[in-house]
Amino acid sequence: MQISQSFQNWRAKEGSAYIFLSPYGLLFIVFIVVPVLAAFLLSFTFFDAIQAPRFVGMDNYISLLTRDDTFMRYVLPNTIQFAVIVGPGGYALAFMLAWMLAQLPKIPRTIFALILYSPSMTAGVAMAVVWKTLFSGDQTGYMNSFLMGLGLLREPIQWLQSPDYLMPIMIIVTLWSSMGIGFLAMLAGILEISPELYEAAAMDGMSSRWQEIFYITIPSMKPQMLFGAVMSIVGTFQAGAIGVTLSGSNPTPQYAGQLIVNHIEDYGFLRYEMGYAAAVSVVLLLMVLFFTRVSNRLFASEG
Repeated sequence: MQISQSFQNWRAKEGSAYIFLSPYGLLFIVFIVVPVLAAFLLSFTFFDAIQAPRFVGMDNYISLLTRDDTFMRYVLPNTIQFAVIVGPGGYALAFMLAWMLAQLPKIPRTIFALILYSPSMTAGVAMAVVWKTLFSGDQTGYMNSFLMGLGLLREPIQWLQSPDYLMPIMIIVTLWSSMGIGFLAMLAGILEISPELYEAAAMDGMSSRWQEIFYITIPSMKPQMLFGAVMSIVGTFQAGAIGVTLSGSNPTPQYAGQLIVNHIEDYGFLRYEMGYAAAVSVVLLLMVLFFTRVSNRLFASEG
């Protein structure tokens, strides 16, 4: 009787909240928890999507680390290089642009925020149209035409098919389209900071803009900074379509733009080695979790 009464009291106080949360919880379980568990279990099997999975233990992970020359020589170094430049670079760029926009009046700020945010919504279309046209390998490509007009080139360069240029172009395109939801969260966080904090700091002798950024702005918007960092990390490690879209092939020319996501697609959807692809995806998940934990240590609010 007492348990029933306690349950009724709990349902009256908190039941409605759990009802509203239940759709999200259901979607989270179906589309996040179940796929992650399935990938983890499949990573210990040989599965070709036709026959039933066959348990092979740690063979997929051993093969990945000791026998997959492509992964160790190209995919992992490419991913680390791409992530080290694009992750912190895009994150810092998003913060600085958000801070500069926050100094503008409302109408210009809204217009410029929309302009900066729009590439993140149309990145696929832009890559297929703007960037492929800009770096076209014939003499009609804008980059080749411009450099040949200046006399810097004698013949066109195959920008998107060259191992020397594909990765730098991928980095440029990704940075250009990195002003996504994390950028908007940072802008909102800066705008929420009370002007009285800056006024009090000025009265105490703070006169440098850099001091305001490091001692007031960033500490006052740690939740938004953490959200932006997590979105940047996830977006960077999930990037894979960039190199394939620009070069038009998977694998990319001489694996110059091959990232972990491309490796997963190669083994999972081209070779149908689903168990091995699942093992690679688990490694990718662990990398994302590691850098997310680092971000939590840096930006998580105390208390």
